[in-house]
Amino acid sequence: MAVPIVVRLAQWRFFKFGVVGASGTVVNLTVLYLAQEFAFRAIMPPSSRLNYSLGLAILVATINNFAWNRIWTWHDRSRKRGRSVFSQFGQYALACWVGIALQFVLTKLLAVYLAYLIANLIAIVFASAFNFAVNDLWTFRHRRAAVFTDDGA
Repeated sequence: MAVPIVVRLAQWRFFKFGVVGASGTVVNLTVLYLAQEFAFRAIMPPSSRLNYSLGLAILVATINNFAWNRIWTWHDRSRKRGRSVFSQFGQYALACWVGIALQFVLTKLLAVYLAYLIANLIAIVFASAFNFAVNDLWTFRHRRAAVFTDDGA
């Protein structure tokens, strides 16, 4: 039985979302490592340093993921007229806040038992499924094109 085109498109979009997420994971882990080991090394105690490092890593990865999702994953979705990229980023960030909070909390909990990079990687995987659903249904949802008639209405 052939898979309906809508299902195939959703699978392809989720694959693209996963690729973007993988790039975001690399960005996140790289920034986390650089911040933790170099940029914020003077911050004591180390648990406070991890808070600052995680915050920066999540921010940079969020900007990376928004840009690539907008350009590639959901490029086919029409954009609302008069809505700036900053407005859409605000919506994207708001849509992701639960996933970001989930990632942050899970990383902190798991870092007690695992290396902080491994803990962060596990937390990213759990937050990804949530982020896809929210962004597909809200941030980048398909918008119907406005219908204009000849009488200007």
